Amino acid sequence: MTVACRDPSEHSDAPGADDATTGAFSATDSGWSYAGGLTLANAAAVLQASLALPLPVDGTVDVSGLRHADSAALAVLIALERRAASEGATLAIVGIPQPLRSLATVYGVDELFA
Repeated sequence: MTVACRDPSEHSDAPGADDATTGAFSATDSGWSYAGGLTLANAAAVLQASLALPLPVDGTVDVSGLRHADSAALAVLIALERRAASEGATLAIVGIPQPLRSLATVYGVDELFA
């Protein structure tokens, strides 16, 4: 099951931003941000692409641009947390949409995103 994380009226003009199978992390001055969908259809590719980015210096990963998500999105976020730990860093994942927070609660991993 894929959940919409944003109201459909909050349409973005960015290419693929409203597509459940298109999305990416990007480096910003204040950390990383994510825009688009993050589902089983693209999770492996998104995670692989994230390896090319150095971890954000301030540790902030903003996922408020997440449009569609399923449990694979949680798996990607957990993998990022593990990567940071293995590199001696910590991440603060912010802007988690409520539907994804609810899914994290169901899976018992919500404390990872507190």
